[in-house]
Amino acid sequence: MTPTVWLLIASIILPLTYFAWTLIGVDRASGRLIQSRLAAASAQQAGGSPAGPHWLVLLVRRLTPTSYVSRLDRMLGNAGRPATMPLDRLLSVKPLAALGGALLALLFGGTKSPQAGLLSVCLTAACYFLPDLLIYNSGTKRQARLRLDLPNVLDQLLISVEAGLGFEAAMARVGTSGKGPLAEEIVRTLQDIQAGSTRRDAYKAMAARSTVAELKSFVGAVIQADVQGLSVARVLKPQADQMRIKRRLRAEEKAMKLPVAVVFPLLLFIFPPLFIVILGPAVINTIATFSGR
Repeated sequence: MTPTVWLLIASIILPLTYFAWTLIGVDRASGRLIQSRLAAASAQQAGGSPAGPHWLVLLVRRLTPTSYVSRLDRMLGNAGRPATMPLDRLLSVKPLAALGGALLALLFGGTKSPQAGLLSVCLTAACYFLPDLLIYNSGTKRQARLRLDLPNVLDQLLISVEAGLGFEAAMARVGTSGKGPLAEEIVRTLQDIQAGSTRRDAYKAMAARSTVAELKSFVGAVIQADVQGLSVARVLKPQADQMRIKRRLRAEEKAMKLPVAVVFPLLLFIFPPLFIVILGPAVINTIATFSGR
C-alpha cells in the first residue's frame, strides 16, 4: 500500500483508539487514583520514590515553557479542574492533536503549493491550541455561573447566620443543599479547613480559583472580619445588598444593549425579505410597463 493509504488508516485508527482509552479512563479514574496513592504511600514507606508520570508527559513538560504550563493550570482552575482532563492529559493531548492536524493537511496535499503549506501550518497550530480554547470556554461559562449564583448564596448565608448558625455551619448548609460551581467551591473550602488548612488560607485559595471580582471582594471582607473579630452578619448584610444592586445594574445594562444587538439581525435578515415582498410586485409591474409587455 502507498504511504497515503497508511496515513489515512493511521488518521482513523489513532483518534478512535485515543477516544476509547479516554472513555475507559473516565470510568476508572477514581480507582486508578486510589491505586496510585496507595502505591506512592507504600513506596515512601519502603524508602523508595513513587512512580513518576508517563514518559510522554515528562517530554512534553520539558519542551513546554513553564509560564505556558502555569497559564494552562490557571485555566483548568477556572474551569473547575474537570476530572476528565487533568493538566498532564491536557499537555499530552495538545501535541497529539497537532500531529493529527498535520497528517490531515498532508493527506489533502499540504505541500503542493506555498498557499497549501501555509494552510497546513495554520491547521496544525489550530489543532494544537484547540484544547486551550475548549478549556477557556468552559472556564468562562463557569465564572459566569459563579457570578450569577453569588447573590443568592450570600442571601442564604445571611439568613443562616442570622438564624443562629456559625459561619462555617452556614457554609456547610449552603454547600450541601445548593447546586452549581459556587456550592462546589464552598464544599472544597470546607474540606481544606478540615484537612488542616487555616480558614484564612482556605478562603484565599477559593478566591484564587476564581476571576469574579465580587467573590474576591466577599472573601476579603470575610477575612477582615475574621482577623478583627467582627460579627459575620454585619459583614454579610452590606455584601448581600451590594451584590443585589450589582445584579440589577447588570440586568439594566443588558437591557440597554439589547436594541443595539437587534439592529444587525434586522438589517441582515428581516428588512431585505420585507423590501422584496413590498417592493417586488411594484418593480415587476414597472419593468413590464416600460418593456411594453
